[in-house]
Amino acid sequence: MNDSTLCPACGARNHCSLANPSSATHDCWCYGVSIDPQVLEALPAELRDKACLCPRCAQVEDQLQAAKDAAKR
Repeated sequence: MNDSTLCPACGARNHCSLANPSSATHDCWCYGVSIDPQVLEALPAELRDKACLCPRCAQVEDQLQAAKDAAKR
């Protein structure tokens, strides 16, 4: 897989702002979460550091929701 807008684990859109030219000046969602290193190590070496995982594969959906809820307060 060679598309930086797709998750290397599942092929879904990764929502990476850096991979999208129209939002590349904004931080990626992954800057505000903690991704377990074991999740990254589970990727085959040839897929690492090529594109962001999607939030589901990065196992951070709960963290993103908590941040969204906190921002509403």
